[in-house]
Amino acid sequence: MTQRSPYQVDLAPRAQRELRKLKRQPRLLQALLDRLQTLAGEPKPADAKKLKAPRDLWRVVVKSDYRIIYEIQDAKLLVLVVKIGDRKDVYRGIEDL
Repeated sequence: MTQRSPYQVDLAPRAQRELRKLKRQPRLLQALLDRLQTLAGEPKPADAKKLKAPRDLWRVVVKSDYRIIYEIQDAKLLVLVVKIGDRKDVYRGIEDL
């Protein structure tokens, strides 16, 4: 019997597009996918940081230069990934999400 993750990870359309752009970087893509899978089991890992944004957003670091920005919806047991990107760009426009 397989154990089911307590949370479901869902990607917003913007995050899906950003992930598709990384097809040419298979190691980075795999690291991001692995990290997304771990968020299903633990949406607030020790290295997660709550952002100072209008919404309750969190971020985790992947391979030192990439960030996953996400929202935790505890009532639905959902981790909604709203943005994925390089650290120099990922925070731009975050207030508009």
